[in-house]
Amino acid sequence: MLSKVIKRSELSNLINDGDTLLVGGFGLSGTPFTLIDELATLGKKDLTVVSNNLGEKDKGLGILLHTGCLKKAVGSYFTSNRDAVNEWSKGNLEIELVPQGTLAERIRCGGAGIAGFYTKTAAGTKLAEGKEEKEFDGETYILERAIKGDVSLIKALKADAKGNLVYDYTGRNFNHVMATAGKTVIAEVDEIVEVGELSPYEIVTPHVYVDYLVMNNYVKIGGRYVVAGE
Repeated sequence: MLSKVIKRSELSNLINDGDTLLVGGFGLSGTPFTLIDELATLGKKDLTVVSNNLGEKDKGLGILLHTGCLKKAVGSYFTSNRDAVNEWSKGNLEIELVPQGTLAERIRCGGAGIAGFYTKTAAGTKLAEGKEEKEFDGETYILERAIKGDVSLIKALKADAKGNLVYDYTGRNFNHVMATAGKTVIAEVDEIVEVGELSPYEIVTPHVYVDYLVMNNYVKIGGRYVVAGE
């Protein structure tokens, strides 16, 4: 069995200019900090990031706002990071605002091979402008298209050597659906165990979805994550 474990420096060979990246996390929970730190050093251009938010100031995806690598962000809660709003207001960042449930379902559809779906959410608002509308049972629904990515950067608690993944409570958030919707899936994990050590009942993402594993470079101290050794 070929090892799926790679060094984070190999990320440069897996992400190209103009790629769409699906990045897990809700706030900072379940965020692949190590992968994001490496991405910030690569000098990539015109990237589109699909994530619930853009982290916080200089934390998580927030550090990418100062690298010039982001062209567009697709997500639900950009006001958690004032820098994201500032970059948008200056015309440096395109933002596509998507209701959170709709975002999760668009990504799920991308992984399930479903082209899109109709929803009442956002019907009659500015978010519905330019989208196809259809009436069901006397109510207006709008068509939302599936989201797929070139690369998924996700965070899991634990993996086995084949790449089966276990998540840490709410750290699961968007990570498990993003694992199904990316052409290439890179999972940052805290621990890698031997095949057979994970119970089938705790595995959420099967190994067939996971292409590469990278070890987490952060440790949790006093409720916050810091780089190991700091």
